Amino acid sequence: MPSHPFTTSEAAALGITRSALRSAVAHGQIRRVLHGVYALTSLNDTPETRASAAALVVPAHCVVVDRTAAWLYGVDCWPAGWLDLPPPLDMVSAGHEPSRRSGLLGGRRDLQPEEITTIGGVRITTPLRTACDCARLRGRWAAIAALDGFMRHHGLTQSDLALALPRFKGRRGCIQLRELVSLASPLAESAAESWVRLAIHDAGLPPPSPQVVVDVTGYGVVRLDLAYPHLRVAVEFDGEAFHSLPEHRRRDAARREALREAGWRVLVLRKEDLVAGRLDSRLAELRRVLEDRAPVARRRYSRFAG
Repeated sequence: MPSHPFTTSEAAALGITRSALRSAVAHGQIRRVLHGVYALTSLNDTPETRASAAALVVPAHCVVVDRTAAWLYGVDCWPAGWLDLPPPLDMVSAGHEPSRRSGLLGGRRDLQPEEITTIGGVRITTPLRTACDCARLRGRWAAIAALDGFMRHHGLTQSDLALALPRFKGRRGCIQLRELVSLASPLAESAAESWVRLAIHDAGLPPPSPQVVVDVTGYGVVRLDLAYPHLRVAVEFDGEAFHSLPEHRRRDAARREALREAGWRVLVLRKEDLVAGRLDSRLAELRRVLEDRAPVARRRYSRFAG
């Protein structure tokens, strides 16, 4: 097998049939990076690897945009579960008709030369333009994940984003972009943390502080995904990558028992909690916990009432 990303055509030239490719994928020897592009499982999934894969299928006259551009930059703003399959390619045509190639999502867009750069031979929108496009053209969860991710990994600031707002005045999604810029934070460590923080905001609850460090007596220093330190209430998201193995669960249980003994209430959310009905239930639970822990003198006028 090639040590770099390769297409089905390149595999066929080496005598590797489609049946052999499917078998290698099923046995975990190779993975599908994009539609029609494969790589050895041992090849690190880096922005450079992703760009090399995209270069194999993106037409020269096209520019990669939106979620795929974010993906190439190492920012995950796909809906939950989408990356279980090879992501489609979001791209726009520059002076040509949109591509109809399978696995490519084409179209047109008004791009200025300074809004386009090149990575690994692939033309792509800049981090600032990509963040703004994702935040105005995609759903709210993908939007906030993109803004948070670009702030964290590419150094964008709220000032950078705010200065870009006039560029999109009167265009689709500009109102959503303007709102979410004020909510974005570089402290979110995963897309799921961004989703949960936005869900809390949309439920009308006060904003928690991200990445709160607490020194727990008898246990040591812990960092909480989201927290209300003055109420000793924490909200955490347990993703599969760091919370699925037995040793992960034992660590989490010990950590949360120490927090409980120190007087903390910890609300834990998982992937299955992010569907509408269950999420509403978990947010209602958070509301009750915050109300219970609010200072007695303030409860009569609590914003949580009702």
